[in-house]
Amino acid sequence: MLEDAVVIWLTTVTAGGRPQSSPVWFVFEGGEFEIYSLADTARVRNIAGNPMVSLNLDSDEGSDVVAVEGVARMTDGPSSLDHAAYQEKYHRHIVDLGYTPEQFAAAYPASVRIAPLRWRVY
Repeated sequence: MLEDAVVIWLTTVTAGGRPQSSPVWFVFEGGEFEIYSLADTARVRNIAGNPMVSLNLDSDEGSDVVAVEGVARMTDGPSSLDHAAYQEKYHRHIVDLGYTPEQFAAAYPASVRIAPLRWRVY
């Protein structure tokens, strides 16, 4: 299920306590989620202020629902360009958006790793 999903919804919390959800690309390996983001975004600022996040997969009309609560942290890499599993999963999508893999890595340099604390599957 995780391997096939293209998008997962990342929910962070603003300084004022409001949830903010964003669709993001991801890979799940080594027991953690890896997400690449634009550097100057609300989600990156929100994680800096409060690392508690949730992730939700799109469902199939109420089945195959996956919700994950976790702790996010910013990391120093690898970049999406050097992340083989990420490139394998998203290369076609990156090109379809008009980026080269190098351009995408430069545009989305913020590496976010999320360690799951609680899984809910319906």
